[in-house]
Amino acid sequence: MTLERVLLAGGGTAGHVLPLLATVQEITDRHTEAVITVVGSPDGIEERLVPEHGFTLSYVPKVAFPRRPNVAALRFPAAFRGALRQAEALVAERRPQVVVGFGGYVSTPIYLAARKAGIPIVIHEQNARPGLANKLGVRWAAHTATTFPGTPLAGAEVVGMPLRREIRELRPAMLRAEAMTYFGLEPGRPTLVITGGSLGAASLNEAFAAAAPALREAGVQVLHITGRGKGFEAPATASGPRYVVEEYCDRMDLAYAVADLVVTRSGAGMVSELSTLAIPAIYVPLPIGNGEQRLNAKDVVEAGGALLVDNGDVDATWVERVVIPLVTDADELARMRAAAGSRGHADGAARLVDLVEDAAATGGRA
Repeated sequence: MTLERVLLAGGGTAGHVLPLLATVQEITDRHTEAVITVVGSPDGIEERLVPEHGFTLSYVPKVAFPRRPNVAALRFPAAFRGALRQAEALVAERRPQVVVGFGGYVSTPIYLAARKAGIPIVIHEQNARPGLANKLGVRWAAHTATTFPGTPLAGAEVVGMPLRREIRELRPAMLRAEAMTYFGLEPGRPTLVITGGSLGAASLNEAFAAAAPALREAGVQVLHITGRGKGFEAPATASGPRYVVEEYCDRMDLAYAVADLVVTRSGAGMVSELSTLAIPAIYVPLPIGNGEQRLNAKDVVEAGGALLVDNGDVDATWVERVVIPLVTDADELARMRAAAGSRGHADGAARLVDLVEDAAATGGRA
């Protein structure tokens, strides 16, 4: 089946946009002449990421579903009708064979426009707890794909997370020596990577900064990615293990390559990348939201490839009591690597595009 025209919708957060771009990469690898339409909303992260990857972004206005009676709720029907008209016009203009949706506000009007035009829909849900747009769109989807088992969407197939080629083809062991040099770390020492993502995580930053002397005494070197504007002065050392502080890291491939253990939030992308790369982790779910981060980590934690800890339990004492004994236990880390790797899906993008090709070939008919 040749894909000639595909429309992909999703935006607002990197969690929606990065798997979308990984899917575009897989489509264009297979179908070099395919015309790709990416749809997002103004002011989302897609405004930067999509053009950076060489694609033009089309827009549908962001219209949030009202969750309580207020002025915004009164304005919602008219605003949504406007977004739907724009989605219908875009679908009519681009005439895609298939629409692929990744959730976010922009996806709902696109799903409705595709349904009205008789265009098959394929949905990918990144989180273990689905968002509103995908819970609606699954009613009309030819195929529904999920990252994690147990995501409550009817008829869904677990394909894993579509990951960009740089991650799914990464071999950390082959890059380890280069990565150690890049960060100024020393081969042969237990190496801990801490990251709260681009925004950082205050609880992780505070706990590990306070535990820096204990980590050094235990012989553990650290790469701590704090988030923009949240850096701190790393402990100065003339010799012994280093504590490297970076506010932002644009070479996460090298950060993964040095890691014996990662302590991080459990966003769907992070859990998927670490599992696919077979890197042991301690996940600290974001303490706000609807609890999806805890669910995202559930499968790999149950397999033994990661630990889960409440945000409120993270402090310097916890680092000394839990993290240091783990990162210095080579046998336990080896066991966790095998368990984490058993839950990885390096072929998530390929499996999703298989479903896209099927939907286009059959017109969405089973």
